[in-house]
Parts: sequence; C-alpha cells; structure tokens
Amino acid sequence: MTANEDQEMELEALRSIYEGDECFKEVSPVSFQFRIGEHDDSKAFILDISWPEMYPETAPEISLDGFFNKKISSETKQLIISGLEEQVEANLGTAMMYTLFEWAKDNQEALMENHQAAVTAVTLTSNSDLNAPAKKKEKKEQLTKSQKRKITCRTDNKGELPRGWDWVDVIKVYSFTAVDFVPIIFVVLSDFSFYFIRHPCY
Repeated sequence: MTANEDQEMELEALRSIYEGDECFKEVSPVSFQFRIGEHDDSKAFILDISWPEMYPETAPEISLDGFFNKKISSETKQLIISGLEEQVEANLGTAMMYTLFEWAKDNQEALMENHQAAVTAVTLTSNSDLNAPAKKKEKKEQLTKSQKRKITCRTDNKGELPRGWDWVDVIKVYSFTAVDFVPIIFVVLSDFSFYFIRHPCY
C-alpha cells in the first residue's frame, strides 16, 4: 500500500471512531485536533497533529502551540510531546492516531502533574492584587435641584453661557418715553439765585 492509501484508510477509521465526539476535530484531511479533558478542566489540553506526505512511514508533526494551551508551561508541553514521540517511534509505519489520542487520555494526570503548581502561583498573585488598597473615588460636588435648575437656565447643553449673554440692548438704553424724560423749568431770580420747577404737565 502507498502512503496515501494508508492515510485514506486511517482517515476513514478516525471518522467512524470519533463521529459525534466533541473532543475530535478534523481541521483538514491531514490535520487533526484532539482535546484531552473537558473544557472546564484546568488540566485539559489540545493536541494538534498533522500528517506529512509520507505518513505513516514518517512521524506526524505534533504541536501544543494552540491558544487553548497558553496556560500550560513550556516544561509541561515538552513532557507531553516527549511522551507522544516515544509512542510514535514504537508505532512508526502503522496507523497510530488512535493510539496517540488514547495514550494522551490515559496519561493526562501524569503529564499534567506539574501543571497545578503553575495554577497556584497565578492564584496567589491574583489574591495579592485583591489585598492592595483600593483607590479612593473622587467625590463630585452635590448640587441641589434649585442650583441645577439655575445652571441649566443660564447655560446651554454644553454648560456654556449663551452667546451675547452680557450684551447691552442699545435700543432700550437710548430710547426715552414721556415718563423717562421730565421737562424742568429753570427760574432765575433778580438776586441771581435760581431754582428748578417741575413742569406742571408732567
């Protein structure tokens, strides 16, 4: 059998075994993802495995660089990959995807044993942040309803005084009515004294 025929047969087998399994995802006919553990499990990780052209005669490419695995330390990732590479060497030349996935599931606890320490360190850091003194909020000046009403009456929607609020009404200043202007009679007496008399009509 050629490498392509072996790949086709293994692909059909994987599709039938993992049909409806949420942990298995076929990214392409030669690239697969398998989640070890549940989503909410802190020790869960995703294996990315892709087949080179000559697989299964050559080893598949194994990666843990996905976003889901960002919480895992590089030492733990290296431990997982080393264990999988040992399985690859033992099964080289045969269909090995099912073997790799099942081995990872069976050994999840042992592989992620040191992962707990990393989680604890993160938790301690977050707890120390909680103990930090809280920043004091600046209090805004509280205004009464009447003060707010006065401000809104004087200002526009931006809080600024309207244009021309201090302008003088020229017409009002220079217009005179009969009441405003009262004629006065100036009387001069013979001894050069004088006095003012208001006009009787006004």
